[in-house]
Amino acid sequence: MGLCRLAAIFHSPPPPPLLKLSSKFPALFFPSSSPISVKFSSLSSSMESPPEGYRRNVGVCLINPDKKIFSASRLDIPSAWQMPQGGIDEGEDPRTAVIRELREETGVNSAEITAEVPYWLTYDFPPEVREKLKQQWGSDWKGQAQKWFLLKFNGKDEEINLLGDGTEKAEFGEWSWMSPEQIVELAVDFKKPVYKEVMTAFAPYLQ
Repeated sequence: MGLCRLAAIFHSPPPPPLLKLSSKFPALFFPSSSPISVKFSSLSSSMESPPEGYRRNVGVCLINPDKKIFSASRLDIPSAWQMPQGGIDEGEDPRTAVIRELREETGVNSAEITAEVPYWLTYDFPPEVREKLKQQWGSDWKGQAQKWFLLKFNGKDEEINLLGDGTEKAEFGEWSWMSPEQIVELAVDFKKPVYKEVMTAFAPYLQ
């Protein structure tokens, strides 16, 4: 699996090879509890209130025709790989927000919403991350409450541009198409539980 680099800007050595597939997460596709229901694109996003004290956010699970998932490494923490995500503006519908965030962070326009997790998933910020973001945002959030969407990528890899659409500061330095196992393994620890649940929710689309 090749890594696509933003070579015009970053000249650091490539990161270590991605982790090999493993059976570390056998419950990803066969949870012991009842299957998580997934809303289809013909339904509108639920706008119920997220838990108090959490920032409203959308998550993007972008898959290509080979059913691999887009992930990118953060510029500020190169070892941390994640799926695109971003805050929901005041009064903005999550479905609008997820398309906007995808375009802002990856430059991708050739994608369509296929499914969504019909409830909020939350994670708490570690104390040091919370303090950093408090200074950056001017608001003291406990963590993020996320609405996750599955989007199918219908374009070519050349469309992906980590400078985004030019409206926001670049966040990523490397990107790759990954398996669900790699997505979870390479995520920062405090996001792993949410990533596991997202992979379980969208499992029918990833096989």
